[in-house]
Amino acid sequence: MRRAALILASLLVVTGCKDQSMRQQNRYDVYGPAALWPDGSEARPLPDGVVARGDIALAQEADHAPVADAALLRRGQERYRIFCTPCHGAAGFGDGMIVARGFPAPPSYHTARLRAAPAQHFFDVITNGYGAMYSYAARVPPRDRWAIVAYIRALQLSQRAQLASVPEVREQLP
Repeated sequence: MRRAALILASLLVVTGCKDQSMRQQNRYDVYGPAALWPDGSEARPLPDGVVARGDIALAQEADHAPVADAALLRRGQERYRIFCTPCHGAAGFGDGMIVARGFPAPPSYHTARLRAAPAQHFFDVITNGYGAMYSYAARVPPRDRWAIVAYIRALQLSQRAQLASVPEVREQLP
């Protein structure tokens, strides 16, 4: 019994001394010096023509606004309520809950400057941020950004609508 325990212990010791080269490899620290490469840096530049997977499709979506239809406006309303209402408010006057709690108010979408702004302006602001607003590019895909832009335009139109421009509604009013 004692001999078996001694053999088992010696086997455990021998296996513990096994070559550790696969577990303890030399490595370069991130952005550290590396004598292996001619430029002396471990960070390798990307080869010419490299495109991240999915970026081409996203770029094409960002370049072309979809046709504004009822489905796009519904999606825009949904995304606007999720991402924009806290600061811009439900009707786009810049009076959201965050503003009520002391955050600086964003501009109203109903100012002459923003009513005259091209749709691309709103898309770019959602994508890159502006002033105190941070970028939503990582949170909102391009198609949803365009949907939000379409809904912002609908909000702008709703606040300046004239009864004469919607005659069927005028007939329904008492």
